[in-house]
Formats: sequence, C-alpha cells, structure tokens
Amino acid sequence: MREKKIEEYDVVVIGGGAAGMTAAIYAGRARLKTIMIEKSLPGGLATYTNEIENYPGFPEGNSGLGLMQLFERQVKKFNVKVKLADVQGVDLEGETKVVRTFRTDYYAKAVVIATGGKPRLTGAKGEEKFLYDKGISFCATCDAAYYTGKEVMVIGSGDAAIEEAIFLTKFASKVYISVIHDEGIMDANKVAQEQARQNEKLHFIWNTMVDEFAGGERLDTVILKNVKTGERIPVRVDGCFLFIGYLPNTELFRDIINMNERGYIITNEQLETNIPGVFAAGDVRDKVLRQVATAVGDGAVAGFMAERYIAESEYFAREFRQVKGPQLVFCYDPTEARCREVMTAVETILQQHPEIKLSKIDVYKGKGMALRLGLQGDACLVLMQDGRITEVLDLGGLTPELIEARIRQLAA
Repeated sequence: MREKKIEEYDVVVIGGGAAGMTAAIYAGRARLKTIMIEKSLPGGLATYTNEIENYPGFPEGNSGLGLMQLFERQVKKFNVKVKLADVQGVDLEGETKVVRTFRTDYYAKAVVIATGGKPRLTGAKGEEKFLYDKGISFCATCDAAYYTGKEVMVIGSGDAAIEEAIFLTKFASKVYISVIHDEGIMDANKVAQEQARQNEKLHFIWNTMVDEFAGGERLDTVILKNVKTGERIPVRVDGCFLFIGYLPNTELFRDIINMNERGYIITNEQLETNIPGVFAAGDVRDKVLRQVATAVGDGAVAGFMAERYIAESEYFAREFRQVKGPQLVFCYDPTEARCREVMTAVETILQQHPEIKLSKIDVYKGKGMALRLGLQGDACLVLMQDGRITEVLDLGGLTPELIEARIRQLAA
C-alpha cells in the first residue's frame, strides 16, 4: 500500500459551500496557508438554487451557481488551495489537528468545519431525477420568485412547511400542501396554522404522502397516495418543495464535537466548538436561519477566529511556555482602580529585578490567554518558573510589601 502523504497548513477548511469558502477567503487574505477540502464541487446546496434574490449586493439577483462561482474565484485569488476529496477521518485534539483523506493527511493549526447538510428526502419513486433545479426545491426563500404565477406543492406540515407555504403564496398562484395527518391536524405552531387556514391560495390534501414524482425534463406531476385508502392522486404542478426535515453532515465528528440532539454542532458566538482551534460555520451549526447570507456571516467569523487562535497560540508559546527562568504574569482589568494600583507597584519593584520577565494579560479585552494558562480569567498575579505556574495570588489584600516579598522569592 502506498504511503500516505503529509501536508502542513495553518488552516484546513472542511467543506466548500458559502460558509467554507468565506472562511477560506478570510484565512487566505490573512496570509495563512489555507486549504479547503470539498468532496464534490465548491458551492454546496446553493449551486442548485435557480435564483437568489435576497443576497445583498445583487439587486438583479443571481443564480446560485453563478454566485458560488464568484465565491470560488475569490477563494483562489487569495491563494487558497482547493482540494476535491472526501474527508475520511479527523484527529482534532492537541495543538496539531489532522484531517485525513484517502491519499493525504493534512496537518493544521486550526480547522473550520463547514460541511453543511442535506434536506431529508421522501424516498419516493422518481425523486432523484427532479432534485434541485429540475422541479424539487428545499428553500422557498431562495426559489419562490421563480414560481411567480405558477402552481406548486409543499410536502410537510411542520413549522417550516407551513410558514414557507405561506411565503410561497406571495408568488405562486396556488400552493398545495400534502399532509400525512387527518383533516385539520398539523405539526406547525398554532399561529402558523391559523394563518394558513385563512390563506385562500393554500389547498390542503389530507391523509397523503408522496408516492411518485413524474415529468419529462422537469417535474410536472406529484402523485400522492392516500395513507388510509391507498388511492393514488396525481396533482399537476410546476414545482414541489420538501420540508420534512434537514440532516447535518456531522457523522464524521460524532463523539468528538459537541452536538445537539439533531446532530447540529454547538458553538458559542465566536463559532468555537468544544475543542480549542476547531470552529464550525454555516448550515452544520445549531442556529435559527440557514441561508447563503447567514453562512457568509458564519464563515467570516470562523475565518477571523481561526486567524486569532493561531496568532494567540504562537504568542502563548513564545511569551509563556518557552520562557526559561522566573516570570511574573499580571492578569489585569485596566478599568479597575485596584488593578492600576497593583500594576504601578509591580513595575516599580521589578525595576530592581531585571532577571524576572514581566508579562501582562488584559482580561478586559479577552480571557483566552488566561484560560490557556489554566486560570479563570480573573485579575491576579501569577508566579511562573520555566514556563510552569508555581503560585497564583489574588489581588485582594496584596500590599507592595507582600508583592516585593513574593518577587524576591521568585528571583531566588
């Protein structure tokens, strides 16, 4: 068996949709050595959208494919390597992250997970033939305008299905809704149900599920099946929207990255996961809205935070872990008078001890560096020797005399 190659990067972005490409743009523009790994073609689900009219900066709209091609051009402009490969495994703990493909292991300082997701399908006959740009859609916000004055069908009765069906009535002349339940029963919230019942453009077909999708080059008929009688009901439509759930592409990270019960990755506002140096962006993340615009926002934050994480890691190693001899670290909040008093005392006393290195951490700006040291991020004095903490002093009760005594002890 041929030995696997090893390539080293600053940032590895897994996934080449809108979020992944934006993260790659930010990392590449920051002059970080970056690779974006995508298993098919860059652009993700957006490439299957007929027209995107709600992405800022394009008042005339753009096709999903056209917009994603512009993203890809910008990715390459910043010297990001684009690799078409399937990621088979990851090792994300530790300072060096490893992303494994069939032929190559990619070593990285930071990783952005932007693997997106996929809509849940019905499994009905003919479905694969009409997916995305051939009649079956998954985003009313993206594709509604294409069906202006036409008749469409919505599959599902949950919040997304009913709310998106209502939205579609702003464009389509008639919207059929296939509901598996008995008449009057929906899974959506009460407000959406009431609005739907009052909308004259909505036509419910109860006790049904999709049995077959039919048509020529494009979908023109959805054949429903009555779940009680078995009757097949053909309905002529210009398009069909599936809102029966969404599946995030997170199987690769299960039991590694924290996720919610539906498999979406949990992050904080900085898009950090539970593993330092690993970020998640786009549809793969637990959030409210999944659109190209929100994916771009996620990608920007993730790319920026990856850059910050790498810079902080290099600074941390240089400023703390690699230091030989005595060191005094002052975690301080410049807005607090007590911190300013202690700062003055420390700097004055250290003038007599040039052999002691003084490092400062502004915990008001951020607690990340303090957390890396194993501290809580509160204001304190930290005594270190050869990169290891020997004592942590709370500022309460500290006098100049006590500070000087501790500094002499550290210098001894």
